[in-house]
Amino acid sequence: MESGKRYTLIQDEMLPALMAMEAESVDAVITDPPYSSGGATLSEKSRDPDSKYTKTVHKGRFPNFSGDNRDQRSFVTWCDLWISQCVRILKPGGYFMIFTDWRQLPSVTDAVQCGGVTWRGVIVWDKTEGSRAPHKGYFRHQCEYIVWGSKGAIPILEHDGPFPGCFRISTRQADKFHLTGKPTKLLFELARPVKPGGIILDPFAGSGTTGVAALLSGRRFIGIEREAAYVEISKRRLDETDNAIF
Repeated sequence: MESGKRYTLIQDEMLPALMAMEAESVDAVITDPPYSSGGATLSEKSRDPDSKYTKTVHKGRFPNFSGDNRDQRSFVTWCDLWISQCVRILKPGGYFMIFTDWRQLPSVTDAVQCGGVTWRGVIVWDKTEGSRAPHKGYFRHQCEYIVWGSKGAIPILEHDGPFPGCFRISTRQADKFHLTGKPTKLLFELARPVKPGGIILDPFAGSGTTGVAALLSGRRFIGIEREAAYVEISKRRLDETDNAIF
């Protein structure tokens, strides 16, 4: 376990780490788990993430990660297990947000509800026209999605809101530290509903972008990550942000 003034980073398997956490102890879960996507067939999905998700010019830039090759049924079952733990850990009225792509969107909306989250909607992340298309006959794979909900009723906020349902934010290579990393600006926007000083949990911390955004926005952060290479990257980024702000 690593910690700073405003963050805690746990290197462990995600599910036992969640099971060890205190009930009703965090204000939000904002996370980007392995999609188990990137192909229409089992053989395509079974390729390593660098092969599936990285443009040729950037291949090998970031460490690979495991757990991205589940079939549809096992993916939903697996999500149900850890999402139900997140609901246990969330405070009443806490937010739950999970990234997904177009292939897994139907499965993720099912899994969120199976896990006990009150599903509230889908936020669109428009990655802009820089997104790739297989060839000129395709519409661009320009959007990913954040399925969001809450643990019970959402209280009326006093510090901020209401919030956009669509964000048009491009991915900049200078702001990318993971094979499937999301923009810090986008995570900053997703942190806004959480009360200042509140705790944001990410069970798939990756390179720590959710944590960096949490700290930049005046929130606290708990991250869980099992891949040692990404724990090292995450810790460095969190320390830099923590020390710069606080």
